[in-house]
Amino acid sequence: MANYQDIAADLRSKINHGFYQRAHKLPKQSELADHYQTSRVTIQKALTMLQMEGIIYAKKGIGTFISDSYSTFDYNAKINRGLTKRLGETGKITSKIISFATIYPDEIEQEKLKITAKQQVYDIVRLRLFDDIPVVLEYTIMPVHIIPGITTSVLSSSVYGYITNQLYQTIGTSIRRIKADHSDTYDQQYLACAPTDPILEVEQTVFLGNGTPFEYSQSRHRYDMGDFIVINT
Repeated sequence: MANYQDIAADLRSKINHGFYQRAHKLPKQSELADHYQTSRVTIQKALTMLQMEGIIYAKKGIGTFISDSYSTFDYNAKINRGLTKRLGETGKITSKIISFATIYPDEIEQEKLKITAKQQVYDIVRLRLFDDIPVVLEYTIMPVHIIPGITTSVLSSSVYGYITNQLYQTIGTSIRRIKADHSDTYDQQYLACAPTDPILEVEQTVFLGNGTPFEYSQSRHRYDMGDFIVINT
């Protein structure tokens, strides 16, 4: 029996791939329950998750419909999911390593990551692509002693996947600041932005499940590649 999160992920993937058309009606809950061999309660929880993300909406007495304004690149800003986890179910995620070095942290990085000036960090710049379309330019700092073993091979796939599957750590909470900015030279070069295009920057500190900060980063997003959604519960 699939859990509601897996069902939501499968429905999201089918919507993104056009199996279920935008602005069209989803199958009845009883039909979905039969298809996934689960209960209607589980289906309701999966649909509630998609509704909170703005992917679907309900018309009382009529059914559940797919929002015609939903974009594959819409991002639930309250969920800590790496790009591979978030979009990998709907297309091919690849990474282009622009720079990768081990350095000593500056004062801001020391404060954000609760480390000393003598504890080395990875300094990573990556371009993330979805089906060969550039979507995010990432600037990432990680302490070497907290996340050991980062290599170009890891950076070419999923860092969060490496942390959870190889280091057996869980991804915990994050603190995010989202702001608008002008596109800079790197944005124009790697994200195909015009000099007048705005950029949405997400600055974040991410913590492991045990509360240890392990990532301080800025990710630069094209203004026309999806919306950021915040769900208050």
